[in-house]
Amino acid sequence: MTTTPTVVLVHGAFADSSSYNGVIEILAAEAIPVLAAANPLRGLTSDAAYIASVVDSIDGPVVLAGHSYGGSVISVAAQGKSQVKALVYLAAFIPAAGESALELTDKFPGSTLGPTTRPASYPAADGTEATELYIRRDEFPQQFAGDVPAPIAATMAVTQRPVALAALQEPAAAAAWTTIPSFALLTTEDKNIPVEAQRFMAERAGADTTEVAASHAVTVSRPDAAAEVILRAVRGIG
Repeated sequence: MTTTPTVVLVHGAFADSSSYNGVIEILAAEAIPVLAAANPLRGLTSDAAYIASVVDSIDGPVVLAGHSYGGSVISVAAQGKSQVKALVYLAAFIPAAGESALELTDKFPGSTLGPTTRPASYPAADGTEATELYIRRDEFPQQFAGDVPAPIAATMAVTQRPVALAALQEPAAAAAWTTIPSFALLTTEDKNIPVEAQRFMAERAGADTTEVAASHAVTVSRPDAAAEVILRAVRGIG
């Protein structure tokens, strides 16, 4: 069994695991084992169960890092997982038990996400029709990735993965940050999750907090800042 923690990266809504490519390169250069998981984005409970299964597949300690809605997922997934030694929140939700992502977004003014999204229907597992959300392609660069080079932001708009509306509405069943050390990177130019909301959540969680002038797409625009917070969490395990 290795004693070097494996970092498990969990993306959020309107993104995929490639949003961590720059972070992965930095962690790999530091010889940190890393795995970027595919977040299903279908429902908070089911998404967290999937990420928990990824954690269970890893031999040794784990640091879980979540971006955006991925923060809600890791907060639930890590509950009861003794091998998870730290939680890292990157421009992310840090919900208390019973709170949803949409509830936290609306807790403070400033998010312009709602008007930039478009709904689409998809077949749910039970055969009913459900709703998922995309950010409109023409709105994506300024809304999600304002400090990302335009060609990259345009590609991100095309490859974005939609999130089920129900996932953003579903209350968190647990808040693992109450028992696991947490670290947070706050993004002051964020148009998805207002920085005031990020500060509120990080302070409530007692997180080791860093602020950076970056958009919501901080893992793409500032992989150095994201990786540094993750490395601080890794190095703090002992």
